[in-house]
Amino acid sequence: MTGPVLLLAGTAEARALAHALAAMPGLPVIASLAGAVRAPAPLPVSTRVGGFGGVAGFVTWLATHRPRMVVDATHPFAARIGPRSAAACAARGVPYLRLLRPPWVPGPCDDWTEVAHEEEVASIIPTDARVFLATGGQRLDRFAGLAGRYVIWRGIDPREGCPIPGAVFVRGRPPFPEPAESALMTDHRIDWLVTRNAGGDMGRAKLDAARALGVKVAMIARPPAPDAPTVGTVDAALDRIREVAWTNAS
Repeated sequence: MTGPVLLLAGTAEARALAHALAAMPGLPVIASLAGAVRAPAPLPVSTRVGGFGGVAGFVTWLATHRPRMVVDATHPFAARIGPRSAAACAARGVPYLRLLRPPWVPGPCDDWTEVAHEEEVASIIPTDARVFLATGGQRLDRFAGLAGRYVIWRGIDPREGCPIPGAVFVRGRPPFPEPAESALMTDHRIDWLVTRNAGGDMGRAKLDAARALGVKVAMIARPPAPDAPTVGTVDAALDRIREVAWTNAS
């Protein structure tokens, strides 16, 4: 393969990896963003925005651009991208690597209840609870069962037609420091935090704030990851890229 490294981006790890790859002379890189955010922060490498048109479209893109490697650094909850990308790469013989940050685990002072799916959250949160929905706006429909509770939800962009009547939108772009998370929960008298087990340092502050304030946490478990080579850190991904793609670039 003589083409670029394709970086499936959209996370802090993808951004850090893009900066590291941009500093490697002779290694062409294309980053791909799904386009879920209206104004994403620019990346230091060539960037495309938008989907590939499903598995068939991605296979066609691979055949046309002949990437030397695909690095999937999308969000841990990008449930369809990982398996589809891994399968397409296997079909075309393109090396695939999943960069997947380790999940969070509760400590002895955390009060977490894990659920498998977003729709289950309403069954564990009392109807008189005050809820901080820290999952973004992409899956709000799955939390329609929270209707009747006081709910605030945070996202980068607002959305029309919120399926949770009366829910309050709070605009924000990560990272969020712990003092700000504590202030938000205190101001709204939150007693339940709903979040997805995204892992990583960037989103940990809300969990630390919840622990300190005695806020209960509804933790949504991750979807299954693809059965493919996987690393947990940017440094490990760089090592693998040097082995697979950098050698070919020399």
